Amino acid sequence: MIALVLAAGRGTGLYPFTDTRPKAMLPVAGEKLLESALRKLRAAGVTDVVMVVGHCCENIIDHFSSGAVQGMTIQYVRQNEPTDIGDAVRRARDHFQPGEGFLLVYADVLTSGNIYRHVIQTFGSFNQPVAAICHTPQAQNFGTVYLDADMCISRLVEKPSTREMGNYVLAGVFVMPYELFDLLEDRSMVDSLNEVISSPGLRSAIWEESWLDAQRPWDLLRGNRMVMSTWTEARVSGTVQLRGAVQFRGPVWIEADVVIESGASIFGPCFIGSGTFIGNGVLIRPNTSIGAGCTIGFGVELKNCILLDQVRVGRLSYVGDSVIGEGAYIGSGTVTVNHNLNRSDIVLMLKDGAVNSDMDKLGSFIGDGANIGASNTLAAGAVVAAGAVVPHHHTYPREGG
Repeated sequence: MIALVLAAGRGTGLYPFTDTRPKAMLPVAGEKLLESALRKLRAAGVTDVVMVVGHCCENIIDHFSSGAVQGMTIQYVRQNEPTDIGDAVRRARDHFQPGEGFLLVYADVLTSGNIYRHVIQTFGSFNQPVAAICHTPQAQNFGTVYLDADMCISRLVEKPSTREMGNYVLAGVFVMPYELFDLLEDRSMVDSLNEVISSPGLRSAIWEESWLDAQRPWDLLRGNRMVMSTWTEARVSGTVQLRGAVQFRGPVWIEADVVIESGASIFGPCFIGSGTFIGNGVLIRPNTSIGAGCTIGFGVELKNCILLDQVRVGRLSYVGDSVIGEGAYIGSGTVTVNHNLNRSDIVLMLKDGAVNSDMDKLGSFIGDGANIGASNTLAAGAVVAAGAVVPHHHTYPREGG
């Protein structure tokens, strides 16, 4: 079965990280969302992929190329202007044959297990179009699904009111008939799915494991914890260099050519990418993911955070409950405050205005290539744009002095 993978979405709600990459190329637990999807598709027996790309598409094409590394064949379809899911699906029509079903995948959905295998097995059992569905505490953000007595989908509501909100939402994985392309010529995606529900019918594949469609930057931290909670053992490359006494505890995953200096303490679950340097006395606490080629200076503490590739963190800094973009620099003695003293919730300034995270502990979100000077204290929920410069808190000599 051929998979149609939709990876054109920008994900504006995930500012500042999606200004410089597609949403599907955001990392969680050391793996990009799209890498996770392709790995699980391959494990489910899928080798042929048609991928719709759009925003920052070269980021995807350069990384995956023909798909040989993944053991797949990947063909690309461009959606240069962001419109809707229906348009993305229609653009891929020429890659499929009439009468053949196909696997439709939203590339930015994250699951703890292999949801694609589950959907394919359900299709094999019933030989009928299938949609994966799941529970989520954020049901108001997704289409609500209604089921009949035979666990077939009887109705789909795109934007449910409180009264219409049901127990299940679409999980972003389907087996669809070729006729979906015809339906999308003059209907929206939701209307087309409702037509499939009418005839030939749409079987549900209930996904009972963890599932996440990241809508906001702090959702990446949720996904990081979700994936790492499934880790049960340590995985440490034989090329890791330990330069003195280093303390390990729990499921620690460390890739090749990492250097760890004496006095470091690393508590899993956590991930350290290839070629990263961990300085003396560094404390890495659970649910931390450090990308490739990072430099973590003396006495730094990292807790429940994601650092993308090539991040540098200066000595004696604290980064907690935060996401730090690729190539960003955090100056020495910088602290990301992760709670407020005068209120319990934390509000962030994103592109669509002030957004309440409904969380009582949340750090900073720093875009790619940003430079944070030394001795800064970043307020809870601070958002720094890609490439921005935050001056040192103290400089000597001062300008004009």
